[in-house]
Amino acid sequence: MELHDAGLLIEIARRGSFARVARDRGADPSWVSRKVADIEDELGFRIFHRTTRRVSLTEAGTIYLREAETIVEALDRARDNALSVSQVPSGTLRITCTVAFGQKILVPLLPRFRRDYPQVDLELVLSDASLDLVEDRIDLAIRLGPGVSGDFVVSKLRDTRYRVCASPDYLRRQGRPATPAALAGHDCLRFLLPGFRNRWLFRDGAGAVEPVEIKGSVVSTGALALHAMALAGMGPVLLASWLVDDDIASGALVDLFPDRQATATTFETAIWMLYPSRSFLPQKVRAMIDFLRAEAETKWRAW
Repeated sequence: MELHDAGLLIEIARRGSFARVARDRGADPSWVSRKVADIEDELGFRIFHRTTRRVSLTEAGTIYLREAETIVEALDRARDNALSVSQVPSGTLRITCTVAFGQKILVPLLPRFRRDYPQVDLELVLSDASLDLVEDRIDLAIRLGPGVSGDFVVSKLRDTRYRVCASPDYLRRQGRPATPAALAGHDCLRFLLPGFRNRWLFRDGAGAVEPVEIKGSVVSTGALALHAMALAGMGPVLLASWLVDDDIASGALVDLFPDRQATATTFETAIWMLYPSRSFLPQKVRAMIDFLRAEAETKWRAW
C-alpha cells in the first residue's frame, strides 16, 4: 500500500465519513469508496464498517491503522526536519478561529503574512464552534476565553478585556446609564450563550465586583451581529475590546463605563494559540505563531 493511501485511511478514520473526506479533498465520494475497497482487497481484510450515516474501524482496521499512523507521522516529522534546514516555510497551513476574530483581526493581517511567506498556502476555517484539532486537520487554532485545556500545546497570545458600549443615537434617545446598575432599565443586546444572557459583572479600581442583572429583547450567538446592532442604535452591548475599540475611538460607539472592567464570566480572559502536541513544530506553523506574536507585541498593546 502506498503512503498516500495510508494517509487517506487515517483521514477517514478521524473524520468518520467518506463524504467528509471527499469534500475536504474536492473528490467524488464514490471515488473514495472505491479506493478504500481496492485497498481492503489488497490487504485482505476490511478496514471499515459501513453504515448509511457513518463509517467506523473494524478490529483489524484499528490494529492496522494504529501502526500505520505511527509510521506516517514519523515520515512527516522526518520530512519537516529535512525541510527546516533547506527550505523556507511552505505547504498548506490550516488555521481556525471565531468568525468575529477572523474577520476583524486575522483577515486584515493575511496579505502581509502572504507577502512574507508566499510559499505558505492558507486554509482559514472560521467557526464559533471549538473544532477538533485532529479530526478537522487543524494546524493552528486561535481561541478566546478564560483558559483552554486538552491534549495539545497551549500558548497565550495576549490578555483581553471587554467593554459595555452603546451608540450615541441610542444614548440620545434613551439616556446614558449613570451606573452599571442603571442598565437594568435598558434593553440590552445579549449573547445567546450560557453565562452571558442574564448578568454582567463590573469591577472598579479598588477591585470591588458588582453583578448587574440585565434583560433585552434581542439575543444572538454572533459577536458581529451584536456589534452591528449596537452600531445601529439598538441598545447597550458587552463586547471584546478588540472588536469595539476602533468604534470608540471614532465616536461610533461610546464606552459607558471606561473606569470599570466588565465581563460576563471572568475578568481573566485571553487569546490563546493551540496546536497539536508533537516533537517538531512545522515551519509553516512556527512562522504564523511568530508573526502573530509580533503583531500582539507591537499593535495590540491597548487591549
